[in-house]
Amino acid sequence: MKKIVVFDFDGTLTTADTLIALLRFARGTGYLIFALLLFSPLLVLMKLHLVDNGRTKERLFSFYFKGMPVEMFDEFCRWFVDEWGESLRRQSTWQVLRQALLNGDDVVVVSASIDNWVKPFFGDMAVTVVGTQVGVVDGRLTGRFTTPNCYGAEKVRRLLAVRPELRQSRKDYFVVAYGDSRGDREMLDFADERHYKQL
Repeated sequence: MKKIVVFDFDGTLTTADTLIALLRFARGTGYLIFALLLFSPLLVLMKLHLVDNGRTKERLFSFYFKGMPVEMFDEFCRWFVDEWGESLRRQSTWQVLRQALLNGDDVVVVSASIDNWVKPFFGDMAVTVVGTQVGVVDGRLTGRFTTPNCYGAEKVRRLLAVRPELRQSRKDYFVVAYGDSRGDREMLDFADERHYKQL
């Protein structure tokens, strides 16, 4: 039986929300506070579940990065991981991930974060990363997302997109999932073995 080990990213493999960390890294704490105050009405509506969290995240991302050449953004994401990645890693869960790879398990990371900065965390590790994807036109970021925010039921849809064999009989596969928030509930329910909150 093949084991597929699925991890959420923010809060599970990291100790913080990496979008907020990236924004702070980009322009400093003062500018981040300004941006959060500027978007505070939308953030409040999101917390009250009156506005989709993907829309809110998209607006904040666009405020920072719309119009940036995608090559520059990718380089910036790699720099962010080089500088802050180690301090953001939750070492206990990373050890589980490394052990899964040593065991020969199929490891998939399914994240609501944008895959441009999630992928560099794994370097050349044999990890499939599934994240929210950003739009690019003429080599520049549009500020819009080209996929639904990878949250909740979307995590299961995206997992099935990269592992379509799970749509068929599950008797040949055993799915283990790790998550830490409401956005992981459907993914955890889908798994045969689930681990909720940090190790």
